[in-house]
Amino acid sequence: MTLKEAQERVDEWINTTGVRYFDELTNTAILTEEVGEVARIMARRYGEQSEKESDKNKDLGDEMADVLWVLICLANQTGVDLTQAFKKNMEKKSIRDKDRHKNNDKLK
Repeated sequence: MTLKEAQERVDEWINTTGVRYFDELTNTAILTEEVGEVARIMARRYGEQSEKESDKNKDLGDEMADVLWVLICLANQTGVDLTQAFKKNMEKKSIRDKDRHKNNDKLK
């Protein structure tokens, strides 16, 4: 699935099953909450915090998909074409960071 297709599918779902988009501020708060859920798994499963028994069955991929879902909602609501935005961002990183990481002694 492309980013464009994902944006279209989310929009279709919102307008049929979901009734309407939450407002942008609500979706921003939801995005923050979803990122927090990913961070909780990462800190406990891959970081130094101990993982609670209740968190051991949490699906990291599903939590990441929740983040993506809300991000797509916000893109749709604000008129952002994620395909174009991502391409432009990759170009920016490719120019800005062309030699930066190769020359970073911390990464060697």
